[in-house]
Amino acid sequence: MMIRGNRTLIKVCVCAFLALVSFLWIYPFLWMISASFKTTMELFQNGLNLIPQQISFESYVRAWVKGNFGGYFFNSVFVTVWTIILVVVRCAMAGYVLALYDFRGKKIILAVLMATFLIPTGTTIIPTVEISQALGLLNTRIGVILALGGAGNVAALLLYKATFEGVPSSLREAAEIDGAGFMTIFFKVMAPLAGPVTATTVILTFMGAWNNFMIPLVFTFGTPQFRTLPVGMMAFQGANETDWSGMAAAGTIALVPIVIAFIALQKYFINGIAGAVKE
Repeated sequence: MMIRGNRTLIKVCVCAFLALVSFLWIYPFLWMISASFKTTMELFQNGLNLIPQQISFESYVRAWVKGNFGGYFFNSVFVTVWTIILVVVRCAMAGYVLALYDFRGKKIILAVLMATFLIPTGTTIIPTVEISQALGLLNTRIGVILALGGAGNVAALLLYKATFEGVPSSLREAAEIDGAGFMTIFFKVMAPLAGPVTATTVILTFMGAWNNFMIPLVFTFGTPQFRTLPVGMMAFQGANETDWSGMAAAGTIALVPIVIAFIALQKYFINGIAGAVKE
């Protein structure tokens, strides 16, 4: 009985410790959401309290209208959706070819792709800007999309490669016997089987494109109307003061779509990661 009681006590202590760590982990996010419903005066008078004394939507109105977050939100949605489409189609087709076809230089391509993991992201921004400027894509939404979606995305590519390698070759051979070509086999046979990996890629790309600050900042420096949400948040930080409640509202607006996307696709995300690891 004593041993069983000690085990129960240990479990309770472990659960309490994990609950405390979890609360400390999510406290900044809870504080940001709470601060977005406070007035500027209350934020400084009772800033650490998570429950607002009086709920105010003034910060959201200021962020959406005066801060032009309506336009920034549209830019973020537009850029993110097309970046996701570009990354999913490109990585899926490349992973399909690398998984099922043998050709000269295949190992070299894989080695180069793996080597890109070691290259810091910031080192590629200058040549990317130079190429975009030469092509007339600087200060445009298309330039931002190509810069975000045209990177290596090696993780997504390898996930697709591992998934397609696990598909029985009899499916592809049966489709070829029926007269299906490359595109038909890919879109109607192989792509539906990679649903969990596609969901994983969508979530990872969504978070990367939605939260990216450097590329939209550089590519929209001359066209402020094309800025995305992370770049637009700079409007709340002035030379002498910062609108903290407005910035909290802006951060909440930027955070909500990510949470909704993850909740909607979390089952497929876990299945995609687990399937790739199993392979």
